[in-house]
Amino acid sequence: MIKIKDIAFTGYPVTDLAKARHFYENILGLTAKVYSEEEACSTGDEKGWIEYELPSGTFAITNVAPDWKPSTSGPSIALEVADINSALQDLKKNDVPIALEPFESPVCFFAVILDPDKNSVILHQRKTTHPDYTD
Repeated sequence: MIKIKDIAFTGYPVTDLAKARHFYENILGLTAKVYSEEEACSTGDEKGWIEYELPSGTFAITNVAPDWKPSTSGPSIALEVADINSALQDLKKNDVPIALEPFESPVCFFAVILDPDKNSVILHQRKTTHPDYTD
């Protein structure tokens, strides 16, 4: 049996790397780790792989695999936020599409937004009563 140690990264396909970087860096506030000057694109024509280091793993965006297509019905990443309502207010100011308005479960609040390629991004906020809640 294979012994899985961890999730190495979660990746999303994008069509326009510059537009995707603007969304993830300037709107969501992630900090990029770029692997070469070629990947640090500004025109959207370059091919590249950009990684964002998060406290619990790595998130990547890329346009290097032509058969890997963006999709609203594909896998999702769930980003833990401190205040989901405040986050959604900021996103609405930036005209980010909201695919699912905030929803409350017994342990959390979550909403779904769309990146420029219509990949689903879940915003998640644990309730203070959740056993894994940290301030």
